[in-house]
Amino acid sequence: MLVVQKYGGTSVGDLERIENVANRVAKAREEGKDLVVVVSAMSGETNKLIGYAEHFTKNPAKKEMDMLLSSGERVTAALLSIALQAKGYDAVAMTGRQAGIVTDDLHTYARIEKIDPTAMQNAIKEGKIVIVAGFQGINKDGSVTTLGRGGSDLSAVALAGALNADQCEIYSDVDGIYTTDPRIEPKAKKLDVISYDEMLELSSLGAKVLQNRSVELAKKLKVKLYAKSSFSDNEGTLITEESENMEEVLVSGVVLDKNQARVTLRGVSDRPGIAAEIFSKLADENINVDMIIQNVGTDGATNLGFTVPQSEIDNAKKVMEEFDHDIEGMDYDENVCKVSVVGVGMKSHSGVAAKAFSALAANNINIQMISTSEIKVSMIIDEKYGELAIRTLHEAYELDK
Repeated sequence: MLVVQKYGGTSVGDLERIENVANRVAKAREEGKDLVVVVSAMSGETNKLIGYAEHFTKNPAKKEMDMLLSSGERVTAALLSIALQAKGYDAVAMTGRQAGIVTDDLHTYARIEKIDPTAMQNAIKEGKIVIVAGFQGINKDGSVTTLGRGGSDLSAVALAGALNADQCEIYSDVDGIYTTDPRIEPKAKKLDVISYDEMLELSSLGAKVLQNRSVELAKKLKVKLYAKSSFSDNEGTLITEESENMEEVLVSGVVLDKNQARVTLRGVSDRPGIAAEIFSKLADENINVDMIIQNVGTDGATNLGFTVPQSEIDNAKKVMEEFDHDIEGMDYDENVCKVSVVGVGMKSHSGVAAKAFSALAANNINIQMISTSEIKVSMIIDEKYGELAIRTLHEAYELDK
């Protein structure tokens, strides 16, 4: 059985924790498993390296940043390999390049184009445990590239696909996927299994357990994905293809995203092409627009509202202020949040959204914007009611049962 394991920054946060990971890997080896282990940098290491670069300039060249940041994962890979060798296991550490990961040319946010698994397969045949530095690869010119925040998840899933592994286990400091954040709602329950699509929605809506690009890739490559804790022996959560019995469950989870800001444009000229102009300008600045709401136009004008990540609101203001025609006025609200209800069961059950609206109304929580898809309902509300809304929805859908 070939298993790809990935250990995040908190799991390899110091030498003691690397020792703990080595013990886990050794245990899996004793169970007769072939192993490829992908590691992140030790927690805090990436930020420390960014700080070093910013000592010299606030805008370091992205190519040099990739060279710098990729070193964090290499340190962990080498240390874990050394720890395993000290325990008598045959282990070998590999960089992204040595593992055969080839990416495009987009430095600091590269996409994997192909993987040549030959070196890893040869090492596995020789009985070695392969330790790969996550988050990195090389482009066709041979320059080091990195895959963006959370990129080690992506490395692990891509390697599992290329090696045709039996499963891919993502280890962090949480022992699986919960119905909501247990810090907000202590009654949150761990899910045994969840579909790729539900996990994708939860990841993109603010759940931090798995990076959404990695879930997308797992779905595409049909990689069996497990979210587990490196600090317990709990089973974790299986992320897999949708099955019929999943649809019996109405809602799988509710999630809160506080990184939201609302922009309202008043008196927008109600003419063809105006929305395209506005959103093209935002797209040109790489501003990610989430929800959009437009009123019916009267007297040749309409109101247009949309949300952007809070971290991009200053950028959005600048773009909108330069848009000096066709708009009478603008309002910005950074004190909002997004609460979302997710479940593949929504496809085959009616009244899911109505239940959410009724539950919030009963608690005097006003909904400002609504967006729906086949398996989710998202609502923008006042930030101060965010946690109350999550507890209310969790109870309304009986997720603690």
